[in-house]
Amino acid sequence: MPDTKPFVFVLMPFSKDFTDIYRLGIKQAAEKLGLRAERVDEQIYSETMLERIYQQIDAADIIVADMTGQNPNVFYEVGYAHAKKKLCILTTQNTSDIPFDLKQHRHIVYGSSIVELQSQLEANLQWAAAHVAAEKTSGLSVDVVPRGGKLSLSQYIAKASVRFGIDLHNTADLSFGEIESINFYLGKGWTFSQAGFPAPKTASDVSRFEERHAFTLPMRRINPGGWAQLNFVGEKVVGQAFLGETLKDTYTLSGRVMVRVVTATRHYDFDRSLDVQVNDLPF
Repeated sequence: MPDTKPFVFVLMPFSKDFTDIYRLGIKQAAEKLGLRAERVDEQIYSETMLERIYQQIDAADIIVADMTGQNPNVFYEVGYAHAKKKLCILTTQNTSDIPFDLKQHRHIVYGSSIVELQSQLEANLQWAAAHVAAEKTSGLSVDVVPRGGKLSLSQYIAKASVRFGIDLHNTADLSFGEIESINFYLGKGWTFSQAGFPAPKTASDVSRFEERHAFTLPMRRINPGGWAQLNFVGEKVVGQAFLGETLKDTYTLSGRVMVRVVTATRHYDFDRSLDVQVNDLPF
C-alpha cells in the first residue's frame, strides 16, 4: 500500500558529518509531525542519481536543504527545486553559507545544536504541511508575478513603482467560489492601488508580516480548469538621501509575501517569494 504521508525530500552533502543532523535533527522532526522524510541515498532506484534527485524533487511536497559548507551539488538542486516552485526550507550551521539572493526564503540557522535544528524545523515543517494541505484541498494554484517596475529619483527620494499580477488557477474538478477578497501580506512601507483606486490596508494579523492589503478579484467564481487574474500597482520609498543614504539607480526588492484567498466560510494562504529589480532608465 503506497505511503500517503506528505513527502519531505532532503538535500544535503553525503558526509558522515551530516548523519546525526539528518537522522536526529531533520528526520525525527518530520516523523513527529507524521511526515515522511527521505534522502536519495536511502532509496532503491535504477536510474542515475541525478535523475532520481530530479524525480524526487518533482514528487516532493516539501524540500529541506542543508546549505552548510555551500556544497555546489546542493546549491544546484535547490535551484532546480525553486524553478519547480517547490516549497523549500533551508538550514545551515552558518548564516554566511546562505547567499544574499536566498535569504528571503525560509531558513534556519542552527549552529552546532541538533536540538535547535529539530525545534525550529518542527515549527517550520508544521507550517509547511498546513500550507501544502491548503493548496491540495483548495484546488487553487496561486502565483505572484511582478510585471515590471520603475524607479523615480528626486533630489532626496528614490521611489519604486511595481506592477504586480496575481494569477489564480483552479486545478480541481469543481468550481471554486465564492471569493470575497484577496489579501496581500508583506512588510511595511508599501501603498497599493487597483484600477486607479487606493487599496485598503491594515496591520497584519499574521506575525510573519507587518501589513495586509485588500483587493477585489474581477470574478468571484473560478470554473474547473479556469483562471482569474488580479492586477495592481505598488509603490514604496526605497532610498532617502536626507537620512544619509546615497541614492542608487537600481534597487532590488526581495522578501516573502503571502496571498490569502478569502471565502465566506474560510481562507486559504499561499506563501511566495518576491524578487524584483527597479531601475532609473535614462529615456
